[in-house]
Amino acid sequence: MLKLLKYLSKKDRLYAFLCLLLVAGQVWFDLTMPDFMSDITRLIVTPGSAMKDVWIAGGKMLACAFSSAALSVIVGWFAARIASDYSYTVREAVFSKVTDFGMEEMKRFSTPSLITRTTNDITQIQMVVAFGLQMIIKAPIMAVWAILKIVGKNWQLSLVTAGAVVAILALIIAVMATVIPKFKIVQRQIDDVNRVTRENLTGLRIIRAFNAEQYQEEKFETHNEALMKTMLFTSRRMALQMPFISMIMSGISLAIYWLGAALIEQIGIATPMALAERVELFSEIVVFSSYAMYVVMSFMTLVMVFMMYPRAQVSATRINEVLHTDPSILEGEGAEGDECGTVEFDHVSFRYKDAAEDCLKNISFRADSGETIAFIGSTGSGKTTLVSLAARLYDATEGTVKIDGKDIKEYSFSELYNKVGYIAQKAFLFSGSVQENMTFGETEKGITEEDWRAALDIAQAEDFVNAMPAGAESDIAQGGKNLSGGQKQRLSIARTIARHPEILIFDDSFSALDYATDAALRKRLATDLTGTTCLIVAQRIGTVRNADKIVVLDEGQIVGIGTHTELLRECGVYREIALSQLSESELEVS
Repeated sequence: MLKLLKYLSKKDRLYAFLCLLLVAGQVWFDLTMPDFMSDITRLIVTPGSAMKDVWIAGGKMLACAFSSAALSVIVGWFAARIASDYSYTVREAVFSKVTDFGMEEMKRFSTPSLITRTTNDITQIQMVVAFGLQMIIKAPIMAVWAILKIVGKNWQLSLVTAGAVVAILALIIAVMATVIPKFKIVQRQIDDVNRVTRENLTGLRIIRAFNAEQYQEEKFETHNEALMKTMLFTSRRMALQMPFISMIMSGISLAIYWLGAALIEQIGIATPMALAERVELFSEIVVFSSYAMYVVMSFMTLVMVFMMYPRAQVSATRINEVLHTDPSILEGEGAEGDECGTVEFDHVSFRYKDAAEDCLKNISFRADSGETIAFIGSTGSGKTTLVSLAARLYDATEGTVKIDGKDIKEYSFSELYNKVGYIAQKAFLFSGSVQENMTFGETEKGITEEDWRAALDIAQAEDFVNAMPAGAESDIAQGGKNLSGGQKQRLSIARTIARHPEILIFDDSFSALDYATDAALRKRLATDLTGTTCLIVAQRIGTVRNADKIVVLDEGQIVGIGTHTELLRECGVYREIALSQLSESELEVS
């Protein structure tokens, strides 16, 4: 958790120092009150004491109480300010780090876990910071100061207080030893509950279509019950502390007064000096009892902090895992390509982390400026992985991927993504208007209204956008939930075209389109984007047949490159795929 302290701003560190000073003042006022109580006790039992003196001592005691309360309020304000600023800074750092992650890191942490780390885990730390600045600072100062006040006054009473402190420490150590390991499990189980809940919400249509509500409820119940049992275990163990500490506090008061009474009884009342000694000892016992309560209360406060700290420590470890993970995709220093709109794979192989073998093997091909290269193959043949390397979502294990004649790793991210436009396999739109989605992201040239209007027309999306209640100002739900699959794909394609990239990568981006819309869109791409290089992943023969080159993949290897006619004649894999979709006459086989 100490590693995260670097995210405290200079202003917050100044506030924390002020908290330290104010807490010290608060403790001084708290520990001064028993001295006035001793004076009041002495004045009451001493014959001939003036009532005025009692009022003066009581007034000073009241002033200390009000001063302590005022300082407590000020410390609380500073603590809340520091905790909120701190959590804001850490949350921003985690979010910024996650946006730099590649696909490898996202798979390693998983989306539900990252959501939990960005919300619940940071909240745990925020609570400890807010509570800790008030209590973690105050409790040790008060305990040490109170112990110094009573040390040397009476060894018998000091021994009773020491015994109570040892008992409290033993209790804390015993509880923490059993609870801390469970807190690590709790955070993982929260991730599981978050994951299942997210699956239920995102897959609601599928669940209902398959009548799987009962199955999903049982699945959620399993994870929810596991979390409940772990939380019950930790809560019950932590709850054991308060009754025992209350018993120790009551016991120490009883022991001090019982022992004090015995000590007073030993003095006797035979002489005026003995009587004065009894009065002095009685006032000392009253003060000692107050200081002993302060000592025990200090440890009691630390127990409350210890109840929160283990879970916060686990949360801090999880946050540090994110913050100290280096992205696998590193930005280049910047490069100017020697060509324009070319893509080249030079003996490229790729293996996913922890995989047994390469999923792409010795891939080599070249796409010149303005060419359309299509990729086709059976499911799992490596098509999406291949174009992901061209978009640099992953880095090749072996070989070189070149954009405009330069190694893709040499480009800065801004340079690379000004050249490359990527339309993902699963269309995703952000909440906001159609226009906001069309102008999403940054480009070197900027995106004008003319640009995105033209892109909507090319992507065959203009008609349904104009038919919406507010046209381009119409709202889109998060993820495009209020649109059909085909509408989402067309808007995703238009959003990318509006950026005017040199290279367009379509990762099976026509799958939700009907054949007529598919054909019309591809025709517009060919006529309106003549200088743009297109890499198209598709399953339909109709989508790829007019490409300049078709790359056929099978089990991660290229088994054929050529035109539609050439591959029908020379590549058995391509011919098999083609005949599974169209008849001989439709394929125009000579």
